[in-house]
Amino acid sequence: MMAIEPSSSQTRILIIDDEPQIRRLLDISLRAQGYEVRQAEDGHSGLQSLAQDNADLILLDIGLPDMDGHQVLKQLREWSAVPVIMLTVRDAETEKVAALDAGANDYVTKPFGTRELMARIRVLLRHSDTQKSVATVYDDGVLHIDLGRRDVLLRGERLQLARKEYALLALLVKNSDRVVTQPQILREIWGKAHDDDLHYVRVLVGKLRQRLGDNAASPRWLATEPGVGLRFISQAL
Repeated sequence: MMAIEPSSSQTRILIIDDEPQIRRLLDISLRAQGYEVRQAEDGHSGLQSLAQDNADLILLDIGLPDMDGHQVLKQLREWSAVPVIMLTVRDAETEKVAALDAGANDYVTKPFGTRELMARIRVLLRHSDTQKSVATVYDDGVLHIDLGRRDVLLRGERLQLARKEYALLALLVKNSDRVVTQPQILREIWGKAHDDDLHYVRVLVGKLRQRLGDNAASPRWLATEPGVGLRFISQAL
């Protein structure tokens, strides 16, 4: 049998499924392709894992013990654009349509062939990488951000942001109108060794707000979701 070319070991896939045998099968198959794997046996722990550890793709079962997979998808779509493949024994067309309408990227019915699933995963990851590589430009007439050129202009004047200030702004803009959790921010900007250093985020947000002239009490761009994270308010023309 021809081996599938391994993917980058940095690509992280989260499995949310209550069946141990399915998680074990997927874990073995994904690791054999070079993926890093995280597992969760119910919806709440899956959402918590995503918030704390992030992921490049999620395999999400619909029939979970604590909450329906559609509910999990609805909640994570409030703050994450991570690609999601729904897994289920339900083969009805209405189930597939409901999952796709709710924000799923693909749908696989159990039992499934691992080679087909791996191919679907590669397609979604390629599409996700392409989207990430596209330069993002934000402009609302006051604030102009060109992530491709690393330019930030406020009322036509270029802002000289420190490296971490720019990194935070870029992260939030890429996820406009979605909540980026504090653990995500820490991992993206400071790395895994600083998971508990939440005060780093508060200090950096304060500096960035000062640069932008944004008011924390009545934010124009940087909104705080108490106890969760930050959200960039998109008002682009």
